[in-house]
Parts: sequence; C-alpha cells; structure tokens
Amino acid sequence: MSDLLLSFILGLIQGLTEFLPISSSAHLILPEKIFATQDLGLSFDIAAHAGTLMAVIYFFKSDLLRMSKAVLFNDIELRQHKILALQLIVATLPIIFIGLYVNDIIDQRPFEIAHIAIANLIFAALLLFAFLYSKPNIKIYQLTFYGALVIGVIQSFALIPGASRSGMAITAALFLGLNLKDSSKFAFMLGIPTILGAIVFLILEIIRADFKYDLLILGVGFFTSAIFAFFSISIFLKFVEKIGMIPFVIYRFILGIVLLLISIS
Repeated sequence: MSDLLLSFILGLIQGLTEFLPISSSAHLILPEKIFATQDLGLSFDIAAHAGTLMAVIYFFKSDLLRMSKAVLFNDIELRQHKILALQLIVATLPIIFIGLYVNDIIDQRPFEIAHIAIANLIFAALLLFAFLYSKPNIKIYQLTFYGALVIGVIQSFALIPGASRSGMAITAALFLGLNLKDSSKFAFMLGIPTILGAIVFLILEIIRADFKYDLLILGVGFFTSAIFAFFSISIFLKFVEKIGMIPFVIYRFILGIVLLLISIS
C-alpha cells in the first residue's frame, strides 16, 4: 500500500473515531495488522490530530466565541458560558498531569493488541452500564466544577489504548446525571484542549527526534481527518438521542473480539 493511500485511510479512521465512543487507538492498529503497513511517523500524527482539532473548533465556533467573550470581557449575560469555559479547563487538568507522569511508560508502548482489545471490552461495558442505569436530571450549564473535575479524572483513563477519550468522558457525564446529548457535547468540547495538549506533547517529542515529513501526505491526513471528524460530530449530536449508545457498545464488543482473534492468530 502506498503511503499516500495509507495517509487517507488513517486520516479517515482518525476523523471518524476521535469523537465517537469507539476508541480511535483500537482502529488505528487495524491497517498495520491487515495490510502490514508502516507507521507514518510523529509528523503525520500531528497533522491528523490537528485536523480533528480544526473540525471540532469549527463545529463549536459559536460556543467558543461566546465563551471567549465571557472570559475576556466578563459579560454578565454570558456568565454560564464563562463557567462552562472554566469547567472545560478544570476537566482538562487531570489528563495533563497524569499524562506527564506516565509519558515515559506510554513512549515504551507496553500495550499489545490483546491489551487494547480487553480495554475496549471493559470500557464499552462501563459505557453500557452508564447509559442503561444513569438518571439524566441536569443539563450542561448545570454541571458543577466538582462534576467537571470528575469527568476529567475519568477521561484520563483514555491514556490506556482502547479506552476511547470521548467514551470515557461521556460515561462519566452520564453517571453525573447529564442527558446523553449534553454529555456528548461536553465530551466533544473537552476534546479541544485535550487534543491541543496531545499535539503539544507530540511536537515536543518530535523536536527530540529526526524530523522528516512529506507535505502531500501530511496534507491528505490533515484534511481527511478534519472533514470526517466534522461530519461525525454533526451526525452524532443530531441523532445520538434517537440511537442511544447501544449500537456503539455492540460495535465495540465486536471490535474487541476481532482484535482478540487477531492477537492469538
């Protein structure tokens, strides 16, 4: 498989899975195992993450403008947007601090396919439990700072490959009593500072490495991930209350089993 085609496939996977509760890491290993492809490197990882970051920023641009105005100008009429902005910051802190602490372990990549499969199955089961047994009674602007911190702590489990960042954040938000749509919206908006932080980590890592890149491959990865991420967010938020979490949980169970079979083959 050519690197150009691989960049498109990986960008598509990154874009579709970054914000859906189905674990991007569990999918990104599939091309390597199925087609025996090579890693496109840290520069491509940055491009693909940057694409999803641009997508979520563009999708929530109106919310982000209101939050920025509320923080910068202390507009009393936008007080709830200021609180939401601060809560997103609070919810981001745990994964930053924990990420710094376990960064060396992550760099060693101790997780094998079987570990990713098992993590996928376990955290999918937690998402199912949260969806079936949580009692939605608050909306996004009723979330407390304590609740935001709890979501941030639970999101940190996404450092385990196979957990799903958005899946963990949605799971925590459901347990706290947010309805499904607001749980998803908070999880997606939380992806903005989280992905930005991941890009910073990647850039710091690439500074220490031999920096090689192909602008065409990076461009394909960036634009593919951005386009598919935007539409996955849009479609998911539009239909999530109708379809619920069951289809995603079933899909994750199937994916986990497939990965387990690959690991023992």
